[in-house]
Amino acid sequence: MTAGITGVILAGGQGRRMGSVDKGLRELRGKTMVAWVLERFAPQVEEMLINANQNLDVYAKFGHRVIPDEIGGFAGPLAGLQRGLSEARHPLVATAPCDTPFLPADLVTRLHVALEAQQAQLAVARTGDQPHPVFCICRRDVLPHLTKFLNDGGRKIDAWYSTLKVVEVAFDDQPGAFSNINTPDELKALETGTLPK
Repeated sequence: MTAGITGVILAGGQGRRMGSVDKGLRELRGKTMVAWVLERFAPQVEEMLINANQNLDVYAKFGHRVIPDEIGGFAGPLAGLQRGLSEARHPLVATAPCDTPFLPADLVTRLHVALEAQQAQLAVARTGDQPHPVFCICRRDVLPHLTKFLNDGGRKIDAWYSTLKVVEVAFDDQPGAFSNINTPDELKALETGTLPK
């Protein structure tokens, strides 16, 4: 566990490609996807929050505070990050989505080291030349900047990132860890196939 960091699981989407069901509560091998993520993510942080916009009572049963977006209309992961920054008890906030059950067990440590080494505002995971913007750690003091971006109609993560001092952190040793499950076919393939290392 890295002290002084709040973790936020982003489970606030509509799951349109999954048939408009709550992705975090879909089961993979007898366990909900959010339970898989919690198992890997929670030990890495001092406080755990779940950002969700539906089935709040079900998410609450996992034993962590559930925080819906402040902005209505399923505004995307930045809205979840905004609420997480508002509610976090610690000066740093790390995020991971609810549909990536195999996220790295050292995600937070590696992002945190890079954030401090570069004195960046935000650190984001990358494999090859592909950044994974919903796997990040950022300073809570970016909240006013993010709130203004959202209030001005901004929704795209990369557009917001481009206005900050960002460091990308290579996870080329764990390329499968960032595989997300968007569709019933992807879920079925993992049910019957080999789980990533």
